[in-house]
Amino acid sequence: MKLWKSWTVAMKDFSVFKRKKYIIYSLVATPLILSLLLPGSILLTVPTGQIPSSLLTSLISSEFSIFIILAAILPTVIASYSFIGEKVEKSLEPLLATPTTDGELLLGKSLAAFLPSISATYVGAIIFIVFVDTLTYGQLGHLLLPDLNTAVILVLAAPLACILSVEFNVIISSRVNDVRTGQQLGGLVILPLLAIFIIGETNPLAINASHLLIISGILLAADIALSYLTRATFQREEILTKWK
Repeated sequence: MKLWKSWTVAMKDFSVFKRKKYIIYSLVATPLILSLLLPGSILLTVPTGQIPSSLLTSLISSEFSIFIILAAILPTVIASYSFIGEKVEKSLEPLLATPTTDGELLLGKSLAAFLPSISATYVGAIIFIVFVDTLTYGQLGHLLLPDLNTAVILVLAAPLACILSVEFNVIISSRVNDVRTGQQLGGLVILPLLAIFIIGETNPLAINASHLLIISGILLAADIALSYLTRATFQREEILTKWK
């Protein structure tokens, strides 16, 4: 596999994404809204002095788990456009006819979806952390974030969730021929991850580093399985002959 060929594919996709305003808006607005709205719903409505420090830490950490879901949401906007967008732009046939292997092509498409998505996720996480610490430091006398939970989420869970979504959406994108349908089907990958956030909202103490490591292990196993499935289901000749 020649990585420069994969990077060339990714760079081509980047140039296309920059012309799609809804992709740019999604990458900017979604992390910004979540990073301010979620902690603000607690910190701006209830004085932090009225919440025990341990409970406040658990509440904020559980809300921070939204970045696992965000890392999976953002690729649905980009990765679902991966091959369908090429068809719309009438550049799919020339792309598939290039002397790139299936692995190089899929890696390039995956990088094009992963890098903007995880970057936007990290920017949102930084805004979340700074916002929380700004509102709580005066009363607590110490920085609430980052902590061990946020570290596990940012280093393991969020990137692995993003990879899972990218792989799933690339598969969907290579099988359907409508962008909206691809996004709707690709969004199904988010449903299991919503359970993490729901559990954290109903029982904040349930979201801890140990559980997040287990979740990360499950995501890693799913990523590996999907990587094999992606290669197995990608049929270049079928796409060229049937997507008319």
